[in-house]
Amino acid sequence: MSPTLRRWPHLAIGCALSVLTGMTAGSAWADPAPSYADLLARLDQTPAVTEAHALSDAAEARVRQARTRPNPALSIDLENVAGSGPYSGFDSGDLSLSLSQNLELWGRRSARIGVARADAETAALRRDLSTIDTAGRLALIYAEAEAAQRRAALAEDALTLALADARAALAMVEEGREPLLRGIQAESEAAAARASLDEAKAERDAAFARLNAVAMLSAPATSIGSGLLDIPTAPAALSDQDTIAIRVAKAEATASERRITAEQINSRPDVTASVGVTRYGQEDQTALTFGLSLPLPLFDRNRGNIDAARAEHRAAEARVLQARQDAGADRAAAMARLSSSGSRVSAADAGVAAAEEAYRLSRIGAEAGRISQLELRTGRAALINARSAAVDARLARVRAEIDLARLEGRAPFEGNR
Repeated sequence: MSPTLRRWPHLAIGCALSVLTGMTAGSAWADPAPSYADLLARLDQTPAVTEAHALSDAAEARVRQARTRPNPALSIDLENVAGSGPYSGFDSGDLSLSLSQNLELWGRRSARIGVARADAETAALRRDLSTIDTAGRLALIYAEAEAAQRRAALAEDALTLALADARAALAMVEEGREPLLRGIQAESEAAAARASLDEAKAERDAAFARLNAVAMLSAPATSIGSGLLDIPTAPAALSDQDTIAIRVAKAEATASERRITAEQINSRPDVTASVGVTRYGQEDQTALTFGLSLPLPLFDRNRGNIDAARAEHRAAEARVLQARQDAGADRAAAMARLSSSGSRVSAADAGVAAAEEAYRLSRIGAEAGRISQLELRTGRAALINARSAAVDARLARVRAEIDLARLEGRAPFEGNR
């Protein structure tokens, strides 16, 4: 036997030891992540949701502030003092004490409260939208980590199959049933499978690092037990209810409309009433004083702010129309994708079953010498591609569920928890 042929069994043994080492290292990878339902239950701890709640609380605080009336102003005036003649000194001075209050006529206070209330309602809807978006992001990252875990396992299985086929090919080469080229090709495919496994493990590590960061896990997770990829979904019936994006746009339009009213009221005179008492020093007498003050709208009639508020309202109404158009198209597309994803998963699973049976028969035929190594490699490649397609189909189903859940204003897989 030539030296080249003697070297092949040692190469196969080295590859086998490398895959055993990878399997041993993989067994330590066993820190399970909390379930998706558990992570969803503590979604309020995430920064995005915390920020949305804080902004909503700030808007509610502005409503309380808008309800308060302006403080009265107290003024003290001392006149006709430190002069000459009868006005020398301070004893003959006139002392006035007055209290003034802004009357907030023309509905200023109610308009101010209306604007603050509309802003608070918009902030509350944005808080809900942020919670839904965060839940969708968590579901996607959770599913991607689960898919990366499965791809790493599939890459490990693919390496095992490649090594088994390589050993069989080398045995046939030694027996003279296959040319040396087949053994070299088998060893090359085993090395490529080893590289694919390393890449899949790196992607898995990166996916779990993202999950640990987004879910804010105290103990880093390295595996997922029962995840989202195998949860069946079904599209819900079409609903006439506005999506949360439309409700946010409508709330913004309402707030902009109320700002028009507030700016129109601000163009009217701001009346302030005052009442006070004056002590006249020389006569040593006192008298009450009453007064009204208001600005004259000669130059500033707030027209610029009114026009700006009207333009913002037109923009808000355009956003409502755009949101309605987008929601209708997005909902139809999401339901279609979710409906087709179920069929895609079923077809992918059937493809995996067929590919597994075809590969099994190819192995039997190759060992019996009735099927060439080229056909065996083709069957193995078809099996690996079918298993990968099954993972991709399940991940696509998760994405479709996330899109539909956002349009329906709920967390993904909310009905499956």
